[in-house]
Amino acid sequence: MTDTMTWTQSIVLGALQGLTEFLPISSSGHLRIASELMFGEDAGASFTAVTQLGTEAAVLLFFAKDIVRIIAAWFRGLFHAEERSLDYRIGWYVILATIPIGIIGFVLKDQIRTTGRNLWLVAIMLIVFAGVFWLAERYGKKQRPLEKLTLRDGLVMGGAQCMALIPGVSRSGATASAGLFLGLEREAAFRFSFLLAIPAVTASGLFSLPDAFNPSGEGMEATGPQLLVATIVAFIVGYAAIAWLLKFVSNHSMNWFGAYRVVLGVFLIILLSTGAISAT
Repeated sequence: MTDTMTWTQSIVLGALQGLTEFLPISSSGHLRIASELMFGEDAGASFTAVTQLGTEAAVLLFFAKDIVRIIAAWFRGLFHAEERSLDYRIGWYVILATIPIGIIGFVLKDQIRTTGRNLWLVAIMLIVFAGVFWLAERYGKKQRPLEKLTLRDGLVMGGAQCMALIPGVSRSGATASAGLFLGLEREAAFRFSFLLAIPAVTASGLFSLPDAFNPSGEGMEATGPQLLVATIVAFIVGYAAIAWLLKFVSNHSMNWFGAYRVVLGVFLIILLSTGAISAT
């Protein structure tokens, strides 16, 4: 029988979603771990997807000028070849790079909501992608600004975004790491990562709205007001997290987040091995 989510649970998990969505530490993994540790039950993939609408609203507001400029340039470029600027190309890069995660997310939606949320998998992905961060920082040249972004960059980062369907990976971590491997500057990689996430996460959240109200055993059941408040909390905390992260990555390595992921992953493995928490 599915348990009803409390107001405390919805607010805490909404704040956690906002805090972790943009940091390369996996928001879905943190919500999965926190709901199990604090409440003894999975909050559910649908709850996670819907509260992501709040964090994506934070992206829309934070990058509003950039988004409006890119959309306007894209439409102008469709009809006037001489107007095909960088913003026009970035618009196409986001559209084309979103296709892979849209297809894979739809085909594997049942696995993502069930076996993909196993905490053993989350722990392994937390540690494995800490290694990916280290390799990206070690071998990425970090020389090309956003103005040098190419279609190849966009498609590779779009492919990397598919890994974020697995809790524990991190959407921003996977796409930004791909950007670093391609030679992009750290801040440029994260900026495009945020833009790239908008259509995929928004579509996922809207698609999951019906399931969030009727989880059918795959998570706690939240009421409409609880989902709304959790999403608003995620928006507020998420906006602050974006501003902080862009300043941080300008001067600091992703390895700081990688170290945290290893500690959390090892801690989770200990809890699972001792039977302190259940993996499913």
